[in-house]
Amino acid sequence: MAKKLTVVRKRHRSRNWLAYLCEALVASGAMPTWEAATYLTENLFGEKPNPHLLTPATPHELTRQFLQRLYQPIVEAASRDSTLSPAATIHLFTDISLTGNSAVLVVLFPGYDKPQHLVLFDAVKAWDLVFPDANTFNAWVDERYRLLVNGLRTALAKMDLDEDLLTAI
Repeated sequence: MAKKLTVVRKRHRSRNWLAYLCEALVASGAMPTWEAATYLTENLFGEKPNPHLLTPATPHELTRQFLQRLYQPIVEAASRDSTLSPAATIHLFTDISLTGNSAVLVVLFPGYDKPQHLVLFDAVKAWDLVFPDANTFNAWVDERYRLLVNGLRTALAKMDLDEDLLTAI
């Protein structure tokens, strides 16, 4: 009798971004483990719009915190997977809108006297960043992560090319 061969499919492996973000919140000292898990669950899953961002007395500040807490760990993960010089820093900026899209900007500062590079511009409605399940959330974060890694690699390649041109003169 012939053996049945199992079909091996290549699957895109994804991080468990929810756990990654939770760990980042705890490691940064922003909140303890149980509070981080509750915070992410309440703000990322449920019905749109996110009532936790729209009803408080300070929605602007809560929206800024939410976007910073959501994007900063993704930026850190992408920067680790790109080869940055020790002098380089990455900054995350937010421009909050309570009625429309908020802007999330990630800028690479490669070092002293070097031009900055916009690595990511993401326009998001913070109160609409609600997902039906963890897989959908992971796919959304994976997309931003890939955009960041590609943006960092492009900026670094451009810097290397610019430096090569300057030294050739």
